[in-house]
Amino acid sequence: MNVILIISDTFRRDNLTCYGGERVHTPNLDRFAETAFIFDRAYCMSFPTVPNRNDVLTGRYTFTYKPWAPIDAGEITLPRCCGEAGIVTQLIVDTTHPFTPGFNYQRDFAGWEVLRGQENDRWKTSPREVTLPCAPQKLRSPEGTMVQYMRNIADRKMEEDYFVARTMAAASDWLERNYEHPFFLYVDTFDPHEPWDPPKYYVDLYDPEYDGEEVIYPLYDKCAFLTAAELNHCRALYAGEATLVDRWIGKLLERVESLRLMSNTMIIFTTDHGFYIGEHGYIGKSLITPQYHQALPLYTEVAAIPLLVYLPGVGKSEHLQTLAQSVDMMPTILDFMGVKIPETVQGKSLMPVLEGKTANIREVAISSPTISAPNIQVPHPTSRSSITNAEWMLIYGSQVDKIEAPEVTQMVDSMMRRMQTLEKGPIKPELYHLPTDPNCNNNVINQHFDEAQSLHAAYLQFLESAQVPEKHLQFFRHI
Repeated sequence: MNVILIISDTFRRDNLTCYGGERVHTPNLDRFAETAFIFDRAYCMSFPTVPNRNDVLTGRYTFTYKPWAPIDAGEITLPRCCGEAGIVTQLIVDTTHPFTPGFNYQRDFAGWEVLRGQENDRWKTSPREVTLPCAPQKLRSPEGTMVQYMRNIADRKMEEDYFVARTMAAASDWLERNYEHPFFLYVDTFDPHEPWDPPKYYVDLYDPEYDGEEVIYPLYDKCAFLTAAELNHCRALYAGEATLVDRWIGKLLERVESLRLMSNTMIIFTTDHGFYIGEHGYIGKSLITPQYHQALPLYTEVAAIPLLVYLPGVGKSEHLQTLAQSVDMMPTILDFMGVKIPETVQGKSLMPVLEGKTANIREVAISSPTISAPNIQVPHPTSRSSITNAEWMLIYGSQVDKIEAPEVTQMVDSMMRRMQTLEKGPIKPELYHLPTDPNCNNNVINQHFDEAQSLHAAYLQFLESAQVPEKHLQFFRHI
């Protein structure tokens, strides 16, 4: 048996028809979903990019013990377990941050290929002079990231030169050479993460009459700095990226079919988190200034993720209601391949659900930036967790009035910034009723405080079981 894991960074769940999406064209993934298990209640766990990959590759609750940081030396990883069982492991990736040599998340793979140039990857040094796509004040890190990115893509000419195209083509080539041996192939593409610059014909599917500036890498802020037309065009740019991703994942799936691998290969498609494009008044997934960073609440547009699992021999689509999380990838893959799951793994295998042996594997799902790590003195109150039992969602952070010692973070782009409360007003818990308010627009904590207390109790029990140290846990004991 083989496994192909595909992660598309920042791929919103509502891009897909099977999750109720209507605007974005994703015909290949929609077709894939017709023969896959669709997890309707899948949520990211550790947020964002790097902690999420730590979840996936170690099966551990990253947000409870480490920040955006290199993989720890002692971690037992998914590729290590596969390799020790005689399974060929390969990583093909254009997502920069976790797979740079300093972060080393490619460790333990038998082979790995990192395609260079995404975001602020220091790849090309020319041309020295580049033209920004819009006014610099509308961009996040115009000098630190956008100038570098424009250099990286200066020689791009055809659609085949785009990152996701190169990544999926490399994965297809690898399959052609290695399909006859048991394998685990992990494919990770940064698209549709910004910068959003797909070929124009993809953008024209969504906003053909636009003639303004191209805000392809927007400032993470309240979206009032954009005109209505610019914000709508940002949605079109993102949608065009998602359609581009869909096309090239479709090419990879065609190769899987042509090699007759559908009969013995589990295929997983998922993401690390979503993105706000105007929802709740934000664009981005954090608030960022050149010096400061603040995490935002992880409402469903960010926390709820697509998770599609093709299981060979099933051949039909089924919607599943179990609460599933990114931390479940490692035990699920090992379980499917008949490899022993190490005791260090904290996630749950989804195989009993896929095989119809159980309906649910957990009572609550938790999505969160890091709340405890050796470098944290006092957990920042803006680093809020989203706790859900599928009916209610509690947004809850540390109960701290004031942070004395400065906390720093490398979220979301490996650039060090100080944590600071940039929002106005108190940081208080929030509660949402998902069946009637799926996008978390009506805070009902005052009317249903008992439900908030119940979710808080489950959250506290989870933190205790994860052995969060008391010096941090004390700030989460009350609501």
